[in-house]
This record gives sequence, C-alpha cells and structure tokens, in this order.
Amino acid sequence: MPITKLAKKITAAQRKRALKEPAMPAPNPDDFKLSRTLAKNLEGFQQAFGQSGDIKYHSFILGQSDRRGTLIYVDGLVDNALVTESVLKPMLSDGLKLPPRGTDIMDKLRKSVLCANEAQLTGDTAQLITGCLSGDTIVLLDGCTKGLIISTKGYETRGVTEPQTELVVRGPREGFTENLRTNTSLLRRRVRTSQLRLENITAGKKTGTNIVIAYVKDIARPELVEEVRNRIAALQIDAVLDSGYIEEYIEDSPLSMFPTIGYSEKPDVVAARILEGRVAIIVDGSPFVLSAPFLFVENFQTSEDYYIRPLYATIIRLMRLLAYFISVFLLPMFIAMTTFHQELLPTTLLFTIASAREGTPFPAFVEALILVMSFEILREAGLRLPRPVGQAISIVGALIMGDAAVAAGLVGAPMVIAVAISAVAGFVLPEQVETISLLRLMIMVASTLLGGYGIALAFLALLIHLATLNSFGVPYFTTLSISRDLQDGFIRMPLWMMRRRPMHLADIDKTRSRPFVPPETDMHSEYQEERNVS
Repeated sequence: MPITKLAKKITAAQRKRALKEPAMPAPNPDDFKLSRTLAKNLEGFQQAFGQSGDIKYHSFILGQSDRRGTLIYVDGLVDNALVTESVLKPMLSDGLKLPPRGTDIMDKLRKSVLCANEAQLTGDTAQLITGCLSGDTIVLLDGCTKGLIISTKGYETRGVTEPQTELVVRGPREGFTENLRTNTSLLRRRVRTSQLRLENITAGKKTGTNIVIAYVKDIARPELVEEVRNRIAALQIDAVLDSGYIEEYIEDSPLSMFPTIGYSEKPDVVAARILEGRVAIIVDGSPFVLSAPFLFVENFQTSEDYYIRPLYATIIRLMRLLAYFISVFLLPMFIAMTTFHQELLPTTLLFTIASAREGTPFPAFVEALILVMSFEILREAGLRLPRPVGQAISIVGALIMGDAAVAAGLVGAPMVIAVAISAVAGFVLPEQVETISLLRLMIMVASTLLGGYGIALAFLALLIHLATLNSFGVPYFTTLSISRDLQDGFIRMPLWMMRRRPMHLADIDKTRSRPFVPPETDMHSEYQEERNVS
C-alpha cells in the first residue's frame, strides 16, 4: 500500500476518534500568575481583557521613589472621585515612606496609606479580574507578586421606588432594586437583630453573579439553610441574569405548573417570611427576592392582610379563594352544562342560552377556546406595548372584538360573559395568572370529553398533584391541616393571638410573642366598676 494512502487512512481514523472524544476545554485567559515584573503583569491583564475600551490603565510613580505602579479599573463602574481621593493621592504623597521589600510595601499601603473602606491583598489573578469587573480598582506595583483590590464601586443604580407588581393601599411602599447592597440594607433596616445572617455565594461562570442567602439563626432550620446553600453551590451554568434562573434550577418540581418558590419585590414581605423560618435568596441585578419554602396558601395572602382589620382580611382571603375557583372552573362548568347536563339549568336560563347560541357555527368548546385565546393575545399585547397604548388596545380591542363577534353570530353572548367573568376573577391573583390559564384550558378539555365527570376527575387529579408537591421538604398543603397554623391560613386571626411561628418552618425559636390581653378589656371593666361605685 502506498505511503500516501496509509497516511490518509491514519488521518481519517484520527479524525473519527477526535469526534468521539470530548473536546478539551479552551484555555482560560485569567489563568496566569503574577510576576515581579510590572510589564509582564500588565501584558497578562491586557490579554485577559482584550481590546476593551472601558478598561483603564493609569500608571503612576509611588511617592518620591522610582517604583512604578498601575491602577486598573472599569470606566463607568467606579467612582472616579473616590479613586482619586482615596487611592491615587495617598500613594503620590511626598511624605510616603516605603519598606524595602515588595510584599511589605503592599501590606503598608493596605493598612496605613490608602483611605479605602475595603482593601484586599491577593495574588490570585482570577480574583483580581473578578474584582475589577465588579467595580473595584486593582493596584499593581513593580516588584510585587500580589495586587490590591480596593472597593471603589460607583455605578449608577435605580432608586428605591414603589414596586409595580405588589401595590398596596396601606403599608410600606418601598421596593427592592437591582443593587444587591441596597436590597440587603433594606432587609437589615427591618430585621435589626444580630441573628440575621447574610451569606455570599457566586454563581455563573461567565457572569459571576453575587447571590446572598438571608435567614435568621435559631428560627430557620439548619437543614433547610444547608439544602438551599448546596443547591445554589451545585449550579454549573454560564449566566445568572435574574432570580428566575435560580428558581428554575433549585425548585423541587420544575415540571409542575405550581410554583414551589415564592418571590416578592417588597422588603416587608421578605422580612416577615424569614421571621417565620424561611430562607431568602437575593440575586444581584434582580429586584425580585426569592423565598423558600413556599406553600399553597401563600398564593392567597398579601402583605396588606396584616395591616388591616383581621375580619376584613379574612373575608378578602376567602374572596380570593372563591375567585380562584371561578376563574378555573366557571368555563368548564358552562361547557359541561350546555353540552351534557342541560337538566341542571333552570328552564328560563336554558331557553335564554339556547336562543343566544342559535345560529352559532361552533360548539361551546370551540367558542370558549376562541374567546380565551383572543383574551390572552390582547392581554399580552397590553403588557408589551407602551402603557398608554397598551391600555387603549386592551380596553378598545376587547369591547370591539367581543361586540363584533356576537353581532356576527360567531359566538353567543352568554359565552362572552362567562369568559369575561373568568378572566377578571383570575386577575385577583396576579401571581397565579399563568397557572390559572393552563388549568382552565386542561379542565375545559376534560369537561368537553366527559362533562361533569371530567371536571370531577380533573379536580381529583389536581388535588392528588398538589398533595404530592413539596417545597424544600415541607408539604405544599401545610397550614391546611388541623393545627395552630390554621390561624394564618385562609383566615387571619388577630396578631396578638398568633403567638407561635408555623410548626414546619421554625427551628428553636418558635415563639413570636408572649400571651397578651387587649387593653380595651381591662379599661372597660374598670369603667364599669367606676360606674357601679358611683
């Protein structure tokens, strides 16, 4: 066999073997070591950062010596005035006395020269690059094998405003922002105890997103904190751009339509949750703070329930539960009654519905499906368009399309009313809009196939599914069993009666308050005694 043919065969075999073998990871530009030569160190950083125009290199000479140094920072992420006053001016001072060795020089700068709140000495280049990209300033000196990371963050952030997703009539109006330290400070302002723990974790190979786990020691169970910590630490992903990334990776049942991790934009809500024994997860760059465990009954609770009268709060919670059932089951029941169980309708109502549907070309299920899909399209258009235009599209589009569809004989007026009531009832629980839409469609299919039996079977399957869900080891239906947790379930007892924390959440510190008697009772009895004496 000629040598050329043999070489081609060997090359083809090597190519096939290379395709089967996993590819070697690309070299990381951050993996270089600091040397004593400043020029080599700058070459390594320039190779790691590339030709990025926002990376600034500011050279200087330390004090009255001939030792050269360089500041490296990202323009737009640092406070330029802070860099000048706290970092550059102290190192350019004429009275600066330097020790002979390089490492001692860096240590002296960190301890007694620089006017910075945080300064870290390290020789890890990956840590130096991460600090620079986070808004810190790196100080490199000729003859030193370590660099300084100085906290000089000064990028623009959104101010604390009222959250748009959780509007309240009475209660705090502050909301979380995209700045991590602003969010932790808002939480600290409400939970002023030394037992509040804020643990830092980094996730995302490319983004290096900072994440904080917040909990109260002796209230949160240690196994819960450890489980949350392990699930986040096990993430092997490139990017974490929002708390939604974390939620999808660490929740117990990712394929379920029901959320097992809660979220909120309000600091008072998160503070109340961690004071019950939950763990909060704060992600840098996201105003939505996660909390776990999350229970089914929390879908029907709001922060305002605890700021208003308990009797009215109980009525409102029961109304939300009723609206949930109306939104999910009204359309399937309407389809089942008009298709299979006409005998369940009063005669007058039956004749009215029959006359309204006379001449419509589609069965009840197709009518409902057309109207529901039209409503979802209008709702999505109203959300994505600018607010003034979106509101006009939603209102005008719904009125014109609904009236035109009835006038053209495509759908009946009773079906339009049923879809409208179902849609409005779903807006009572904005966090459950997605779940309600899916449940409504699934139960509509069951009612079309089997009528009332289909609705009963779908409801039974729904209960079984909810009963099997867990959130970080806590059953999803907790607080619905016969226990003291019922005092803050679908009913809301007065705060002075809720003396104990939830049974399945609190660890050692289970007591909220000591026994309390309302002062009105004592004052009334004293007033009655005074009247009797007089």
